[in-house]
Amino acid sequence: MTGPAPRFVLASASPARLQTLRNAGLDPLVVVSGVDESQLDGLPPAELALQLAELKCAAVAGRPEVPSGALVLGCDSVLDLDGEALGKPDDAADAVRRWEAMRGRSGVLHTGHSLRDTTTGRVAAATASTVVHFADVTDDEVAAYVATGEPLAVAGAFTVDGLGGGFVTGIEGDHHNVVGVSLPLVRDLVAELGHAWTSLWAPR
Repeated sequence: MTGPAPRFVLASASPARLQTLRNAGLDPLVVVSGVDESQLDGLPPAELALQLAELKCAAVAGRPEVPSGALVLGCDSVLDLDGEALGKPDDAADAVRRWEAMRGRSGVLHTGHSLRDTTTGRVAAATASTVVHFADVTDDEVAAYVATGEPLAVAGAFTVDGLGGGFVTGIEGDHHNVVGVSLPLVRDLVAELGHAWTSLWAPR
């Protein structure tokens, strides 16, 4: 674990993931994968999240703008409700239907993580899963929330760190995982590839 710390690359366009990593001391370079998520279908939710994360990581790892020796992290989140994998809603009507099904109930938010060391080519990957309990929101609340556009941009049609925070009554597991990236899991993956998590902290 000696030598200069590798550059950390986030293969995701998610502002919430970027902010979470920055808050934890990292200074990620963002390189968006552009992976077509519809190419994987019919998989169980947790497996779908992991395979999409692996696709995103692999798509970015070979890009010319990725510095040599970088660690590349791909992530993907899906909400498991009754065994169905729910990513981003198709449109506002879909988001309303989702909330009508979710309110007063619980789902499991799965986030797949795939971390590649571009020096060695080694990959460490795992899925973090967090139970999310939803408030029994009213029709008016659903309509107002969907009208903001926020649920259209996120897996499961909700956030815990934005306007949707008031509609989540509790979680069981890692809070950051619901935002989009599990910091304890990423720390484990970094260690599995032979690096120190604290070496990735940007100078303050």
